[in-house]
Amino acid sequence: MEQQPERREGRSFPERKGQKRKLEEGAAAVEDRQISAVTTDGGQALLTEVAAQVSVLNSAFSWQESDRAAAKRATQVLAELAKNEDLVNVIVDGGAVPALMTHLQAPPYNDGDLAEKPYEHEVEKGSAFALGLLAIKPEYQKLIVDKGALPHLVNLLKRNKDGSCSRAVNSVIRRAADAITNLAHENSSIKTRVRVEGGIPPLVELLEFSDSKVQRAAAGALRTLAFKNDDNKNQIVECNALPTLILMLGSEDAAIHYEAVGVIGNLVHSSPHIKKEVLAAGALQPVIGLLSSCCPESQREAALLLGQFASTDSDCKVHIVQRGAVRPLIEMLQSPDVQLKEMSAFALGRLAQDAHNQAGIAHSGGLGPLLKLLDSRNGSLQHNAAFALYGLADNEDNVSDFIRVGGIQKLQDGEFIVQATKDCVSKTLKRLEEKIHGRVLRHLLYLMRISEKSIQRRVALALAHLCSPEDQRTIFIDDNGLELLLGLLGSLNTKQQLDGAAALYKLANKSMALSPVDAAPPSPTQRVYLGEQYVNNATLSDVTFLVEGRTFYAHRICLLASSDAFRAMFDGGYREKDARDIEIPNIKWEVFELMMRFIYTGSVDITNEISKDLLRAADQYLLEGLKRLCEYTIAQDITLESIGDMYELSEAFHAMSLRQACILFILEHFDKLSSMPWQNELVQRTIPEIREYFCRALTKSTTNLQSLRL
Repeated sequence: MEQQPERREGRSFPERKGQKRKLEEGAAAVEDRQISAVTTDGGQALLTEVAAQVSVLNSAFSWQESDRAAAKRATQVLAELAKNEDLVNVIVDGGAVPALMTHLQAPPYNDGDLAEKPYEHEVEKGSAFALGLLAIKPEYQKLIVDKGALPHLVNLLKRNKDGSCSRAVNSVIRRAADAITNLAHENSSIKTRVRVEGGIPPLVELLEFSDSKVQRAAAGALRTLAFKNDDNKNQIVECNALPTLILMLGSEDAAIHYEAVGVIGNLVHSSPHIKKEVLAAGALQPVIGLLSSCCPESQREAALLLGQFASTDSDCKVHIVQRGAVRPLIEMLQSPDVQLKEMSAFALGRLAQDAHNQAGIAHSGGLGPLLKLLDSRNGSLQHNAAFALYGLADNEDNVSDFIRVGGIQKLQDGEFIVQATKDCVSKTLKRLEEKIHGRVLRHLLYLMRISEKSIQRRVALALAHLCSPEDQRTIFIDDNGLELLLGLLGSLNTKQQLDGAAALYKLANKSMALSPVDAAPPSPTQRVYLGEQYVNNATLSDVTFLVEGRTFYAHRICLLASSDAFRAMFDGGYREKDARDIEIPNIKWEVFELMMRFIYTGSVDITNEISKDLLRAADQYLLEGLKRLCEYTIAQDITLESIGDMYELSEAFHAMSLRQACILFILEHFDKLSSMPWQNELVQRTIPEIREYFCRALTKSTTNLQSLRL
């Protein structure tokens, strides 16, 4: 049910890891208008320019000052061109890679060369920078590595080993680390080759370098190398990187603690043994501290890392909360940064799977922001919020708060993007439903009595959906919950009307589950019928009816047993008492024949076309069994267009079953009926009947439940 956010090798910018830094910092600006003209005109001018710079590099590999100056400028020109990704293909096709590769190392020192090495480190820095930019295109990563770049870049990482410490040394080391980052980005084989070439130990050592930009570049490279590469992870840890990385988490430089938390995150990812080492080394509190950083990227990485820490270790979940992570995580839920909200929801979701944390997260104000995130159109964010709410719903202390802030309606009404989120929400509602009893129910009933009206209504709505049938009478009759729902139904606010109708329909379904109504109800009294063969049969007939000029043969004994209306006709003071022939006005032959057939057999097939006329006759002659059969047939034909007429019909003939069907239809289809111009008038007319129906149904369902238990 949980979906873990995917870790990234670097920043979640559109640019590749480290690219943004390179583009912003750049090499020394090349103030040459010719370059601008080349990048603007393209075509032959670009080919010519690339060829010229490659030629310079191929011919200027010496310590002569003119060669070094020319080589430095050539690397700068190529780097400047390579910043435009559209030009990278032309640069590579022009032979720049092997030419740049040559200058990743210092030229041989010959007799006669100057004692002072001109532009020492600067040509190598320019070459590393240019190759790093070319490596931004994945198709050139392997080409550059196959040409032998990695050993040279690893050697550049060690340029400080001879005691040199200058701005130029710092820059060449930083460019070498950046180039390794770009070459290894999302390329598992190159990550491995960096380790094989011995690149990890010097990068770990550089984490303690005095220059902050070098620290950052080294951390960025380690971050990339650690991503989904277990052997690299293990070597980074074996090189004792953790203590320094943890210290870097506390740096005032946002760029440093961002890279450090990223390295630790990639080390921990899918590596439980490293996670234990990281926690043992004291990373937990510094990571929690980053939740309050001014750097959103660091906050995001810290939240994701805390979620990883909390994945399986229950003690760690508790420690994270005890050390103050909850409030900043909840504040992050309200950030305008979507990814920041996603990661904080993920972390809270993991923490909320521990019983000790659930009440604390809700008490600290986590419910409202998490519920609000269900409105997000970002599938991952929505799911992380849903998963966190699923955890919080497991604690009885949170149920009342869920309902009080409108959480049930939010869960029921939400439009969820992926099926996993829909399943998670369904399980959350089920969890809440299972807790509506005992002290939770008592607290909710208390809120329904003393809270402001809006909360009373929320409680009544939630209980209609979640309470058990055995508590319905207590909640909705004894504690007045029914009146709260009817108040919503009679509101002028469409949303409140819809909520009230949905709750009442749910309540009706629950009560009907315990009070089933037969589709074809039997006669209310036990009777013995004469049978089909005596229907309109002159044999032993002692009375005839004249209907539309036709004679119908009947038997008084059968009619006397059928209804009070016929008993009054033949035993009372009416003129029909002794008459042999009785005229029946205002009734069709087909209707009369069906009515008599029911009297003789106790059953009859009723079509929609004749059902209303037959209902009228059944009501007139007090044939309750036939009346209920007619009501059932009519109820199957209720539509949005006919509901008003059907309800009037139920009133005219006191057809209780039909009226009940109309009430349920109105509640079930309230959203569609709300667009009808006469809907509000119909609802106002039916509210007294709805009240009566539920009073009767809820009382009956409770009685039935008690009988079942006995």
